[in-house]
Formats: sequence, C-alpha cells, structure tokens
Amino acid sequence: MRKIYLHVVVMLFSILSAHAQTKAPDSTAYKKTKLKLDEINLVSAYYHQDGNHSAVTGGIGTEKLTDFANTIDLQLSKYNIKGKKNTFTFELGVDHYTSASSDKIDPSTISSASMSDTRIYPSLNWTQSNEKTGNSFGFTGSFSKEFDYKSWGGGFNLTRLSKDKNTQFDFKLQAFLDTWKVILPVELRPPGYGSGSNKDKKSVDYSPRNSFSTSFSVSQVINTRLQALLVIEPSYQHGLLATRYQRDYFTDGSERVENLPDSRYKLPIAVRFNYFLDDRFIIRTFYRYYMDNWGIRAHTAELEISVKLSSFISVSPFYRYNNQIGTRYFAPYGEHSPTAQYYTSDYDLSTLSSDFYGAGIRLSPPHGVFGWQHLTMLELRYGHYTRSTELTSNIVTLNLKFK
Repeated sequence: MRKIYLHVVVMLFSILSAHAQTKAPDSTAYKKTKLKLDEINLVSAYYHQDGNHSAVTGGIGTEKLTDFANTIDLQLSKYNIKGKKNTFTFELGVDHYTSASSDKIDPSTISSASMSDTRIYPSLNWTQSNEKTGNSFGFTGSFSKEFDYKSWGGGFNLTRLSKDKNTQFDFKLQAFLDTWKVILPVELRPPGYGSGSNKDKKSVDYSPRNSFSTSFSVSQVINTRLQALLVIEPSYQHGLLATRYQRDYFTDGSERVENLPDSRYKLPIAVRFNYFLDDRFIIRTFYRYYMDNWGIRAHTAELEISVKLSSFISVSPFYRYNNQIGTRYFAPYGEHSPTAQYYTSDYDLSTLSSDFYGAGIRLSPPHGVFGWQHLTMLELRYGHYTRSTELTSNIVTLNLKFK
C-alpha cells in the first residue's frame, strides 16, 4: 500500500503544477476551441488470491497470486467551429503480478520467466458529441503487452438520445487482434523447443487469437425515482484459446497440454435497476445471464445500497452472488478420458458458485478532498471473494478524480 500512496502524491503534485500554469479562461470564440483538460482519474488496486486448484499443474497445487494495478486516464476536450464537442480520453494501465502457479511451468528453475510479469496497456478514445441532442460517436485504439502476448485493439462507440432525453441507446463494437507466445510445460516440450524466456535462444511457436464483441444497451428513465438498463453483449473468439502451459492428466496416467476448441461464442444479457429511495438512499440491483457454445451457463446477481451520510460522504455496502454450470470439457486432476478431443482442468471453467461482498466509501466535498481544490473525489473500496472451489481473494481499490 505504500506504493499506492507514493504514486498518488507524485501524481497530485504534477497535476496541481499543470493547473497552476493554465491561463485564466477567455470568453472569446477562439479560446473556446482550445484544448482543455477536463478531468484526470487515477485508480490503484491491490489484489491477492490463494487456492489449491492450479490449472498449471492439472487442477492441483497453489493458486497464490498478487497483482498491483494502476490506471490513469486523462480527459481533454475542445469545441470545433460548428459547436460540436470533441473529447479525447487517454488511458494508461500498468499491472505487475507475481504468480506461484506460473512458476510451476518449469519447477526445476529457481524462478521461471512467467513467475512475475508487468502488463502495459495504453488506449486512446476520441468522441464527438452534440450537447444539444446528447448524441455522440467515437473511435478507440488500444495496445497491450505482457510476457507471452501482444494485443492490438480498435473500437467504435455510438450514443443516441430521445428528444425528451429519457431514453438512451448505446452501441459499441470492439476487436482485439492478439499474438500468443506458445509456452509449454518443461516435460512436454519437443526436442529443441525453447522455454519462451528472453534469455533462451531456442525458438518457440506463436499463435493468433482474435476477439470481436458488440454491445447494445438501452437505458430508460421510468420515473423520478427509477432508472433501468438493458445490455446485450455478444462476442466471438477465434484462434488459440487454450493455455498451452496448463497440464491435463488422464485416467490412463498420461499427461498432455490443455486443448480447447479454437472458436468460442459468448452471449451475456444483463439488466440493471437503480432506485432512488430518498435523498439519502440509492438501491442498485444487477442481474446477468451468461451462455456460450462450450456449455457454460451462469447467473450473477448483485445488490448495492448507497447511503449518504452527509452532503459529501457516502458509503456503499455490496454483495454479489454467482452460480455457474461448467464447460463439458472440464474434469478434475486425473479424470480426463484418454479419448477426449478437448480437455481442461482450469477451475475457472468448472461448475461453481461464488460470493463477493464488501463496501466502499466516497468523499466529494465542494471545496476539494482534504482542502485540495482540484481533488474533487476520493473513493476507497474493499471486497472479499470466496468460491466453492476453495479459492479466496481480497481486493482494495483507491479511485481519485481531479478536475
């Protein structure tokens, strides 16, 4: 957590310095077209999990993992000569994780190359909006890099509002073109096949994995207290969908690398209702149904109650329950049939149920958090996760907003 606060302090001083150099606003039309910094959001999160069903070792062994994630996004805007607002959002994410299970890819080494890694993922979005009608459209470009893969992404977003602005339609289209480095368990590597380490000069294979998704959502203001949202998000993946350094063990004692179909269709459908009980209480409910062509079916329900303690302090306890029917390709350690075409012992794809609960506190005083005028919001959230497969995890998230 010391790293989180140090990062926050550094960001704070740089942001305040940038604001101090900004000239006073001018009322002329020319000045209105200048690019302006609207908002900066900083999110830092620490995640830790533990369990005893690692897919790397065939469904047994440690699942211990820690992840420290930081994301910053800058939102800038300017108006064109037609009065349309152009918003530019630049986001940069950096995650660093350590994984005890990934270290079992080659247990004979002191520490394998994938035992820890850093993922970097920048993105840039441009959206043009008409503030009179509320309609907008935009494009997104992204990149992500980790030890064993690279990903290029692109997207399109469209928003349309009704004349009374009580109904909003949103459409999103995204594509991610990935290249995976095919890392194999040490005992299953063909002669001359490399480990995938940057220090290893032996070659390894590379395989593509492409993902395409759409999102259709309709939100409706039903009355002054109730708002509803419906979201449908179909997606399709093609390419290397199995994680080749994950082992599978069979009833005849044999061992192979994980093998799954090279295509996957997903269809989540979700509804959300927000009810404003009074000036102090907001009740947020969420339900999602998920299905795919691998045979997975899942139900997720969530309840969050936001309680306003004062004009600028609120707390939000929440609870989420998930129940999942696993894929037909899953079997525990040593229980796969030798004649099976596809197989996995990854418990993320198994039949399971989970509980996730916690609370958040949000500060948004009119004169800035802790008296710092540009720090307009601070939110701290904690969540505890338990799963029927004996996996447990904890996450702490800090969100800061600067204007």
